[in-house]
Amino acid sequence: VSTQSTWGFAFKSLFAPTSGSKMSNQKGKKRSADSEQVAPLSKKEKDELGKSKKQDGGVEDLVFEDPFEDDIDEEDEDLAKQGGKQGDENDEEGDEDVGMQDEENEEKEEKKKRKVWRPEDGIDDKNEALDYDSRAYTALHRMKVDWPCLSFDIIQDNLGMFRTKFPQTMYMVAGTQAEQGQKDKVMILKASDLHKTKHDDDDDDDDDEDSDSDADDLDDDPILEEKFFIHPGAVNRIRCMPQKNNIIATWSDTGKVHIWDIKDRLASLDTPSQRIPKQTPVFTFSGHSTEGFAMDWSRLKEGRFVSGDCNKHIYLWETKQGGTFTVDSKPFTGHASSVEDLQWSPTEQDVFASCSSDKTIRIWDIRVRDKCQAWIAAHRTDVNVISWNRNKSAGHLLLSGADDGSIKVWDLRNFKSNAAAACFTYHKSAITSLEWHPSEESVLAAASEDNRVTIWDLGLEPDEEPAKGAELAEEIPPQLYFVHSGQEEIKEIHWHPQITSFMASTAADGFNFFKPSNME
Repeated sequence: VSTQSTWGFAFKSLFAPTSGSKMSNQKGKKRSADSEQVAPLSKKEKDELGKSKKQDGGVEDLVFEDPFEDDIDEEDEDLAKQGGKQGDENDEEGDEDVGMQDEENEEKEEKKKRKVWRPEDGIDDKNEALDYDSRAYTALHRMKVDWPCLSFDIIQDNLGMFRTKFPQTMYMVAGTQAEQGQKDKVMILKASDLHKTKHDDDDDDDDDEDSDSDADDLDDDPILEEKFFIHPGAVNRIRCMPQKNNIIATWSDTGKVHIWDIKDRLASLDTPSQRIPKQTPVFTFSGHSTEGFAMDWSRLKEGRFVSGDCNKHIYLWETKQGGTFTVDSKPFTGHASSVEDLQWSPTEQDVFASCSSDKTIRIWDIRVRDKCQAWIAAHRTDVNVISWNRNKSAGHLLLSGADDGSIKVWDLRNFKSNAAAACFTYHKSAITSLEWHPSEESVLAAASEDNRVTIWDLGLEPDEEPAKGAELAEEIPPQLYFVHSGQEEIKEIHWHPQITSFMASTAADGFNFFKPSNME
């Protein structure tokens, strides 16, 4: 794995020398003095000069009176002044050229001082800061919102599948975690003009054909549009129904689960209307005894839904004719502690998986309510998140992330404790989110409390012959494909299901949208 492509951040000094600008000013003063010009004498000055010569005994020159002489003299004066002004402007342009050259030299020196940063090294020097390497990204955009969002989901659109041409457009929903006493809200967002990221070290003499073809793709400011409605309580988690992108579910910290129809607000992002009706829940379930985080929509049966709470209970939801929801009064029980995440099987409509802070993963069949069909002691600490591989040929793979930073891959054909198909311990803090790539069956992404998002490819193997940077081989797992940093308290990540290898993440300091350059 190339060091430059693995880590997108490098050290950058906060202080830069200013001697170049002083030199530019000194040269400017010298050139301005050299460019001064003497204006020709006016008629009045000539007469006074003649009188002076006569008084001194000189011969008075005869001068014919010219009615246009004064005008000519004034024009000469104007031309002289313009010439001096032009000289000053030329001097200023010269100053600018020198200043630009100095800045370019400083940037080159600064790049030489930069070094690849590894999170294990930390940042000890207060005069140093992280600066991302634009070459590591095909696209990278950052967005800040009023309040942090603990959860978000990407809304599927009608713009096509497997999109690769930039600029891109995407839609999503997010729920806020406002300060106490403030009003939380659900935001429906449209981000458009998501362009490619222009590389800082692009050469000006690059092939003209390539520059022309990419000119429309680069570095215009993205456009963000928002519609929102007030939500009762902070939003612990939010999910869109796969079959109907206007139906969303929210887990509130008040202990209630709400279903919303955002059709009007979603449509107004593309065709603004004069009036949008007040938003009220389509359905609210108050049967959970406490708040929770776990929820998931079935992709095989429309309207089928499960929700799990911090009091170890899981409830099954179904949709009846007319769009109304019903929730079974009897929950699924078996976990000894909080249910942290839920995932429906991508191949069997009656099967779902759950994980818990009791360190286990369980597989359930809704046709058998008394007990789970299988379970394993998956990790040594709380199991925070799971993800079921939705690629057709990999539907037997389940992913899990734990409080100790470990990530495991489970083969459900051999679902036994201590029999993980793969285990990664690269992260040193709790895994907060993970997800399989929607179209690459061996690729996954994970987010951690160590403020990193990592991308892994299970199909990668160690090089037989050590390459440049091989001294890091023992520290970098061969399956580690990319590391994204620069956010604080990353809570959730999602691959875009329609934009190839494009990812979004939410953290305490806002959202990031990015595509690694090594995933073209």
